[in-house]
Amino acid sequence: MVSLQITPSTSVVLHILLTGVVAQDGWGVKYTPKSICALKGSTVIIGCTYTYPLGFAIKKTFWSIRQVTSTSEPPDLSLDLRYQDRVQYLGDKQQNCTLSLRDVTEEDQCKYYFRFITYKPDGKFQDKNGVQLFVTDLQVETPEEVVEGNDVTLTCKTTCNLTGPSYIWYKNGVSLSSNTKALNLKTVSSEHAGSYSCAVLGQKHPSSAVILDVRYPPKKVSVSINPSGEILEGSSVTLTCSSDANPPVQNYTWFKEGGTSPVASGQSYSFNLNTSRSEMYYCVAQNEHGVRRSAALPLNPKRMLCDHTAIHSCIQCVKILSFQGVLFKYMHSIYCYLSTLTCF
Repeated sequence: MVSLQITPSTSVVLHILLTGVVAQDGWGVKYTPKSICALKGSTVIIGCTYTYPLGFAIKKTFWSIRQVTSTSEPPDLSLDLRYQDRVQYLGDKQQNCTLSLRDVTEEDQCKYYFRFITYKPDGKFQDKNGVQLFVTDLQVETPEEVVEGNDVTLTCKTTCNLTGPSYIWYKNGVSLSSNTKALNLKTVSSEHAGSYSCAVLGQKHPSSAVILDVRYPPKKVSVSINPSGEILEGSSVTLTCSSDANPPVQNYTWFKEGGTSPVASGQSYSFNLNTSRSEMYYCVAQNEHGVRRSAALPLNPKRMLCDHTAIHSCIQCVKILSFQGVLFKYMHSIYCYLSTLTCF
């Protein structure tokens, strides 16, 4: 019988009942499977039974990561400094040889062998096949590129196959509702971007966090003007195009409303307003995932205010010079022009 359980407790307990073939002479250890997959930081409980002929009494039992040789006994696992505080023999000196190993690490990945010794010189036995322990951590696997609008699957990966665990997913440290190995995100948007990690229920070692970078075309494209407020005819203005995009906008292009050809390129566009007519400008933002234009910004320049005193003085000057016959021909033309000026 084989039972492998992961339960929500302080540490994940893997329970293995080992069975196998008994030697013909009555000596043997029962165990299977030949390998165990354990999560880093969990507790592994390896249950096993052993048999020996009648007339023998057990003097010593222990587990080791070495096999017996013709010249030496294998070292007792409970005396190894790497295992001393983490390994516990839960068996007895009759038939139970259960072993507990807590807080498993990647360095614990190897084969383990059970050994028992009786009071008779020829009454010793060690299983030669051993149990292979594999230790895995958790890693979040994501697609190489995630584009807005696509369906995306994140996977909690292991290097060996855990049996029956319940998973927990986190986004930016907050748990999500999914409890499966795969986290499916439908029609992703920029709202799905963030830091994702996974864990096994009851396990204290979650995976390392992975950043999900969602790419999307320009959004919220808008135009701002400097200086702000009232604009005077002949003044200089700078228009700036802003947007939200991932990756950032690669090209900005400027257009005058009603025109078909661009008037400028670059995130900012500076020019002089040499007309008092109302004009409208907009920008187009582009990255590798799309193009979007802003709303048109109206520019309504005001004419410069006239200086009544200066015009009146100039007109009087022209009158005097004309009366005196000085450059009469030309002054008369200047006077006619100044006389038609009006103020707004």
